[in-house]
Amino acid sequence: MAATTIALIGYRGTGKTTIARLLALRLAYDWVDADVEVELAIGMSIAEFFEQASEERFREVEARVVAELCGRARTVLALGGGAVLRDDNCRRLSDCGAVVWLRASAETLQRRIGHDPSSLGRRPNLTNYGGQSEIEALLAQREPIYRACATLEVDTEDRTPDEIADEIVAALGHAG
Repeated sequence: MAATTIALIGYRGTGKTTIARLLALRLAYDWVDADVEVELAIGMSIAEFFEQASEERFREVEARVVAELCGRARTVLALGGGAVLRDDNCRRLSDCGAVVWLRASAETLQRRIGHDPSSLGRRPNLTNYGGQSEIEALLAQREPIYRACATLEVDTEDRTPDEIADEIVAALGHAG
């Protein structure tokens, strides 16, 4: 049975936005980048909001955005890497459709993030140390949450975005 909404979760750099666009094209769905929606709601970049407010306040806004996005039909959602940190977000996501965890190694994520200039200016460090040490620490914390929230896990290591999108379409039983 085809899901009405497909939510992509995973750490920054796993390809959620790219894959969301490709899935939307293949399925004739809309797609939304939740981080962009959050930035529109707060009127500044996520990094600026972290500096002026707090991560807790950011997560509150993000939860409101997730709730609104889950109400959409035939939509692929690219969620922020920490969206699953709130249990209510995971419940909402699983209620609204398929939840796909895109995963990659810390080394691959560090390389991808380092080559993505849009991510560097918009996303804050979430620990005092940043870089690969931050990625490893946050993956250790988040991977069990991603796994518990996901209905499908997809490895993005050494694969093209098209290969990943095709796997998701096939696994979810959509005609491609």
